[in-house]
Amino acid sequence: MKLLPIQTLQAVSIGLLMGAATHGCADTSNDKDNTNYYDYCDPEVAAAECYSTRRAPESAEVALATDIALRYIETHPYEVEEWDWKPGVLMHALAELYRVTGDTRLHDYYESWLDYRIAQGYQIVWSDSCPPAITAVALLKEAPNEAYQQVLDDTFEYLDVTAPRTEEGGISHNGILGNRASVWLDSLFMFGMVLNRASELEGNEARLEMMAEQSRIITGVLQDENGFMRHAQDWPGYDESIYWARGNSWVVAALADYLRIRVEREESDPELEGIFGKHVEAILGVQDESGMWQTVMSHPDEPDNVLETSASALFAYGIARAWRYGLLDDEARKQAQKAVAGIAANRVVDDVVTGVSTATDPWPLRSPTGGEDGYLDVPVEDDVNYGVGAVILALIETSGLPE
Repeated sequence: MKLLPIQTLQAVSIGLLMGAATHGCADTSNDKDNTNYYDYCDPEVAAAECYSTRRAPESAEVALATDIALRYIETHPYEVEEWDWKPGVLMHALAELYRVTGDTRLHDYYESWLDYRIAQGYQIVWSDSCPPAITAVALLKEAPNEAYQQVLDDTFEYLDVTAPRTEEGGISHNGILGNRASVWLDSLFMFGMVLNRASELEGNEARLEMMAEQSRIITGVLQDENGFMRHAQDWPGYDESIYWARGNSWVVAALADYLRIRVEREESDPELEGIFGKHVEAILGVQDESGMWQTVMSHPDEPDNVLETSASALFAYGIARAWRYGLLDDEARKQAQKAVAGIAANRVVDDVVTGVSTATDPWPLRSPTGGEDGYLDVPVEDDVNYGVGAVILALIETSGLPE
C-alpha cells in the first residue's frame, strides 16, 4: 500500500486551506494525476482492503463505533425503524462500519431492516424518503437483487420525474407533500448521498452530474458571503439570520463525499471545491473549545444554545473525509479529530450517544407560541438513531489518521 502526502485546496483568508494554484486543485481538466492523497492505494490493492486498512480496524475509534453500534442494534429491533431519513442515516453508518470491520451482526441488521421495510411497503414522496436507497446501493454492490434495485429505481423516478422543482431547478425538499417549492440544506445529504453512491455502483455519469447540478443550485441559493448557509429558501417564518449547525453539516458531509468521487476519478470540480472550502473555513471559525459546535452557530451567546452532537459529528466526518482525499490541510484534520474527541468525552455515556437535537424545521430562533417551533426550543434527546449514525460515521472517518 502506498501512502503519499496530501494535496490541498484553494487558499482562503485565514489560511485553513492552502493554495490550489500551486497544488493543482484548481485544474479543470478531467485527466489529472490525483494519486497524492492519504487514502490512495496502489492499483493492485483491492478497493475494499484499501478502505478498511486506511481506517485502522483495530483502532480505538473503530472499537468505540462498534460498541455504540452493537449496543444500539441489541436494544432497538430493526422492525421499529421506519422508512425515513432518520434510520436511513443510521443504516448508512452501519454499512460503512461493516466495510471496516466485517462484523456480520451489522450487516444482518441493516439488511433485515431493508427487507422488512420493502415487504411492509414504502413511498418516496420527499427528500427525506430517499436515504433508505443508500442502503440499497450498499447491498447491490454485493450482488444483484430485484427488490433493492426497485428501491433505487423508485428513488430515481421520484428525483427525475415526480419531485417538484424551484424556479432555479432545485429539487424541492418537501416534495409532493409541500404546498410551495423550496430547497433546504438537508436535501443535499438526503438525496445527494444516493446520487453519489449510485453513480459509483452504476458507473453512471448522469447521477454524478445531477449531484453537481443540485449542489450548485442549493448552495447558490442558500450560501451567504460569509460562507455559512441558511436552512431554507423563502420559507414562511424562517429567520434568515440563523445558521443551523446540522443543516450546514449535511452539506459538509455530502459535498465531501461528492468531491471524493471526483478525486478518485482523477477529475476535479473547482467551483464546488471553492464553495466547500469557503463553507469549511466558516465552520471551523466557530468551533467551540470542546471541539463541538452549537446548534445555532450564528447566535453563540444565546441561552439554551446547546453543543449539539449530530452536527458536530457530521462536520467531523465531512472534514476528515475531505482531508483523506487531499482537499483540506492538516489543521482542518486536527480540528475534526478534536471534534470527535470532544464527542467521545462528553456525549457518549456507556456506549449511548447523547445530546442530539430532534427533527428541526426552518423556524425563528425562539418559539413565538411557547412550543417547539424555534431552533433553541427543539428538544435534545439521547439514543437517537441518526445521532448514533452520525457519531459512527465520524469515528470511522477519523480512525487511522495521523496524530
